[in-house]
Amino acid sequence: MIWGGFVGIGAVKPPERVAVIGAGILGASVGWNLSRHGAKVVFIDAGQPGEGVTNWSFSWVNASNKTTRKSYFDLNVAGMAAHRELAGTIGPDSWWYPTGHLRWAEDPAAQAKLLETAGLLTSWDYQVEVCTGAEVRRHLERALTMPGEVPVLFYPDEAWVHGRHLVGRLVGQAVAFGAELRSGTAVCDIGTGGDGSIRTVALSDGSCLDVDIVVNAAGPSASHVAGLLSRHLPMRREPGVLTRIACAQVPVRRAMHAPHIEIRPDGDASVVLHSREIDALIDTGEGPVQLARLLRESAWKLVPELGNSRIAQTRVAHRPIPADGFPSVGGVPSVPGYYEAVSHSGITLGPVIGRLLASEILSGKRDEMLADFRPERFPS
Repeated sequence: MIWGGFVGIGAVKPPERVAVIGAGILGASVGWNLSRHGAKVVFIDAGQPGEGVTNWSFSWVNASNKTTRKSYFDLNVAGMAAHRELAGTIGPDSWWYPTGHLRWAEDPAAQAKLLETAGLLTSWDYQVEVCTGAEVRRHLERALTMPGEVPVLFYPDEAWVHGRHLVGRLVGQAVAFGAELRSGTAVCDIGTGGDGSIRTVALSDGSCLDVDIVVNAAGPSASHVAGLLSRHLPMRREPGVLTRIACAQVPVRRAMHAPHIEIRPDGDASVVLHSREIDALIDTGEGPVQLARLLRESAWKLVPELGNSRIAQTRVAHRPIPADGFPSVGGVPSVPGYYEAVSHSGITLGPVIGRLLASEILSGKRDEMLADFRPERFPS
């Protein structure tokens, strides 16, 4: 892939103005690609860039957990490659951490399932190494407590990302290219012309913008934004709790999925914790404070050096997942000028979706890589 290699757009007049609703990883990636190719972009976000669900994601760049459909796996592999290329383009500092990923289970049935998945991934030419807990402690993560004989999968090409830093870099560069940022204001209405095409965007601060294109990258609010155009975008309700714990020295180097807990570094002085098991307690009445304590207890068992850590931040966030679990990306034929960029795994997919959707907006050409993830599969 070549970041400058948008096929055929040189002879196409860029749209006069593109409103990108949502300045998370997907919106930032789309807007950055559009801006650098001459489009006039305005980012609109009810909060601040990168501080919504992007900042409350496990932020794990991978395709090993995306095997339910080969086209989805391929899209995520392309997302991993796009991250590496993006790091070469804008610089990797403070956001890009290609240190690999570890995964293991404790019961034999789950271990067998992981090894089966590893075999499938190997047949798809995806890099995976099988080692033991003892080897992991000896060579990769000395601070862990784990059985020495347990099989562990190591994915050397995977990474984690500091999402807020990446979004800040992309939006900042887009603004340098001429983009405008409207933060702290929400979209109240989207106006259309007599032919049904996009004309205006009205904001909660009372302003109204003339635009030609709207990109719905509003994450958990994407269904609401679609509804402003009488479009039905069904979304799952899937909340997740994420906790940051502060520590004087971060004792782990990479993202990992251990039994009962997911953990990764988050810079020089904190660690991020998540667990699907703890997520299941959200609707039982447990508050964020208790959920955070449960996450920290699980982390202590895995990494005793975290015993003196303190809970710094906790948030229950709603994952932006279309109803069938797959991305909704591309133009909606019934509303000329309206595009969607809505997906779970936005951290992995942001750079590739940003490139593909920007190319579609500027050239009118629909990439085959997005064929299975078109918005029209959800009829309005």
